[in-house]
Amino acid sequence: MIANATTEKRISRWYFGGLASSGAAIVTHPLDLIKVHLQTQQDGKVKAVRLAISIVKQQGITALYSGLTASLLRQLTYSTARFGIYEASKQYVGGAKADNIPFYQKALIAGMSGAVGGFVGTPGDMINVRMQNDIKVPEAQRRNYKHAIDGVFRVFREEGFRRLFSGASTATGRAVLMTIGQLSFYDQIKIMLLKSGHFDDNLITHFSASLAAGAIATTMTQPLDVLKTRAMNAKPGEFKNMMHLVTYTAKLGPLGFYKGYVPAFIRLAPQTILTFVFLEQLRKHFGYLQTK
Repeated sequence: MIANATTEKRISRWYFGGLASSGAAIVTHPLDLIKVHLQTQQDGKVKAVRLAISIVKQQGITALYSGLTASLLRQLTYSTARFGIYEASKQYVGGAKADNIPFYQKALIAGMSGAVGGFVGTPGDMINVRMQNDIKVPEAQRRNYKHAIDGVFRVFREEGFRRLFSGASTATGRAVLMTIGQLSFYDQIKIMLLKSGHFDDNLITHFSASLAAGAIATTMTQPLDVLKTRAMNAKPGEFKNMMHLVTYTAKLGPLGFYKGYVPAFIRLAPQTILTFVFLEQLRKHFGYLQTK
């Protein structure tokens, strides 16, 4: 990412983003599950803590990790693609000075990377939503996927190939905003901190930049995240089109598009922080050297 004050710097390998995001997802998965449950309910009165306690009481602590394999599948597709394309494109545009290219170029590259990542990650994302949501419905209505791959094959057999990409438009739009909010803002905020003279390229700087990026990304993506989650969890034919889904959600008022915002931020902040901390450590110890 950002160069140290030496004649050499280490560059992230294309797959580091997927590995870092997967590690972060393992830690934050229970928070993601709570967020999905809040987004898929029409009753806006249930709070995150009360919902978490209810899940643990009824089904045990392991229920908070429902759909973990799907979450990992999503990160290994979605995040590997967006981080890999972002880093490769940035190096192509800026070469040895890639970190100093204008912010608007970083944002454009991030948006393009997010679009690709969001699309290829849609099947894993959909299975993730369904597996997490399974524990809140009656047993007779549960899909009971054994794991992520089983879910992908069952959707393909039972609902068709196109159903695997249900919600792809909202997932892609969300991924564009998420990648801009996380990657380009992280890069830019980190550069600003380093140039201030009060920060070094260390854990404190990585933490500060990623926390700010997580807050920005949550605010930018929450409306699309709500719509994406509802579209992926919907029964076939439940919503006629995207406008039907929007109007259905709008019945809750403007805040209906920000359902689950607090758990989304509580989940995305550590997710973003851990992702970049892991990514920086991977870069530092296993990245390839680039001479200035």
